[in-house]
Amino acid sequence: MASAVLWRRGAAWLRSCRGNPELPGVPRARGCAGSREVVPTCERYAVRRLPFAQLADGDVAFFKRLMPGRVITGEEEVKPFNVDWLKSVRGCSQLVLKPQTTAEVSQILRYCYERNLAVNPQGGNTGLVGGSVPVFDEIILSTALMNQIISFDKVSGILVCQAGCVLERLSEYLEEQGFIMPLDLGAKGSCHIGGNVATNAGGLRLLRYGSLRGTVLGLEVVLADGSALDCLTSLRKDNTGYDLKQLFIGSEGTLGVITAVSILCPQKPKAVNVAFLGCQSFAKVLETFTTCRAMLGEILSAYEFMDEKCMELVETHLKLSSPVADSPFYVLIETSGSNSTHDEEKLNNFLERAMASGLVTDGTVATDTKKIKVLWSLRERITEALTHDGYVYKYDISLPVGKLYDLVTDMRARLGRSAKNVVGYGHLGDGNLHLNITAESYSHSLLDAIEPFVYEWTARCSGSISAEHGLGFKKRHFIQYSKPHEAVLLMQQFKAMLDPKGILNPYKTLPSSPERRMC
Repeated sequence: MASAVLWRRGAAWLRSCRGNPELPGVPRARGCAGSREVVPTCERYAVRRLPFAQLADGDVAFFKRLMPGRVITGEEEVKPFNVDWLKSVRGCSQLVLKPQTTAEVSQILRYCYERNLAVNPQGGNTGLVGGSVPVFDEIILSTALMNQIISFDKVSGILVCQAGCVLERLSEYLEEQGFIMPLDLGAKGSCHIGGNVATNAGGLRLLRYGSLRGTVLGLEVVLADGSALDCLTSLRKDNTGYDLKQLFIGSEGTLGVITAVSILCPQKPKAVNVAFLGCQSFAKVLETFTTCRAMLGEILSAYEFMDEKCMELVETHLKLSSPVADSPFYVLIETSGSNSTHDEEKLNNFLERAMASGLVTDGTVATDTKKIKVLWSLRERITEALTHDGYVYKYDISLPVGKLYDLVTDMRARLGRSAKNVVGYGHLGDGNLHLNITAESYSHSLLDAIEPFVYEWTARCSGSISAEHGLGFKKRHFIQYSKPHEAVLLMQQFKAMLDPKGILNPYKTLPSSPERRMC
């Protein structure tokens, strides 16, 4: 009942704002078609610049005194920081700052708060919803040089590090210690742990180790006015008052800048196996998951699916080859445990039953590291393959597992030939669908056909419009499809309390003003 109410309210709200040329985040047809160049966000979308101060020569001089050699102002040097990884949105920032310490971040924000200069925190810039790049001329605060490991306790498995540490570097460090990160992403070679936490990234290991809300133990955060909040505890149990770190996990840099993270890391499994399987229908994918979970139990660490369109794109654009016969659907299963003989026996028993019962028509298994990486690359590099197929409309949806692929089927029927490809893949174990639609170039009419249909469909099924990517710039005005009015209002009150001037990552995550929320 609640989801139906959200759907009706969201639909009514969107209809009311589609005709409003001043509503931030609602696209308009400017610079859309026929060009591969990334159109500035402020030109493609009907968004009005908020009354922040303009950057002045004196501001740049101050930052250069504060951080000699770590201030970027050249147009070409700044350009990569202005464009998102998908090359779908572009800001117009003229300044990138690269602090190395929390104290420097504090000084930067204190100065910007006093001057009323907007700031865009940026990690590895791998976000997929336009949250990591400016909309206008916000100063970019890059955490790239905040990349030091502060401590690691081998007894507890607790890692403390700066926010700019690249996820893959942390993984390599931990593996040498006999541990792993509880988080794994396809973007691990570029993404920063601070950005992962700020977006509450899910990833490939969530089925086994849970979300960052459970594994992050503490945070160090600098607030908008420059004050530092030290909640960098390494305690697993601390029941003294409100758990403030949870405010910043998933806040997308709108409430504060995360500068350090304390995170609980599991021990490295002694035995890892990966199976890559072909299934003839999504119903078989679901049955395979039920059987897999029952037979593999505690050693099951990942269950991913992808459709045949995904495999076609990976083969076409990245020249990777499927290790199994062509199938409508593919499943990747990973097991992680402490006894290779025991784990292989359980996996083999499962595969025998799956093949004998017709759930799976073909498959292959990898037990050595090199082959495991090859199989994982078929799943992890889908996003990369999509970027080679044209402009990508990305949707990160959380749904009841049984309905996960119905949205892909309905979207294909709805769009027909107006889309180049409609593909579906994701983390079936936690009900997370990645719906992607490609076209030769950005099209306002195609976007109108996709939205709000995709959000209405999701709301009717009691789903969430963002499972793990966040809302960023692109999705913020659709939050009403997943959250009631009272919840959005409370979020805006938190924002106003922690960032009264609104300088931190403006135009992101939340609707811009109460009067533009739905009725």
